[in-house]
Amino acid sequence: MAASKRPDETGRSGLGRQGGDHRDDDLERRRRNLEASLATRQSDRQERAEGAVGATGYGQAMKLSSEFIAGVAVGAGLGWMIDRFAGTSPWGLVVFLLLGFAAGVLNVLRSVGKVAEFGQGSDSGRKD
Repeated sequence: MAASKRPDETGRSGLGRQGGDHRDDDLERRRRNLEASLATRQSDRQERAEGAVGATGYGQAMKLSSEFIAGVAVGAGLGWMIDRFAGTSPWGLVVFLLLGFAAGVLNVLRSVGKVAEFGQGSDSGRKD
């Protein structure tokens, strides 16, 4: 019994060995479970973040497309009204459809930030 109380070459005494392997196995199992849990939570967070970015992108796309379509539709509507009342068919529709197209493109460029708003100073739209 005296020999089993002495530390061996690893520095451990013989008394704690039986429970040591069991504790090590238990700790290893818990560590693996924790790693698996963290990995699933991290992947869930990444999926939610990607979903949020995708939703923001869809919102931006809907905003830009609606601004473009609105410009074209208003131009076409004005051209049709002018043709109907002035009797200049189809020239009013053609001219105002093209003007609406240009206005739609300008609105999209303003929304994206590529073109400065009218009425601002000449240097305010520049990015140095």
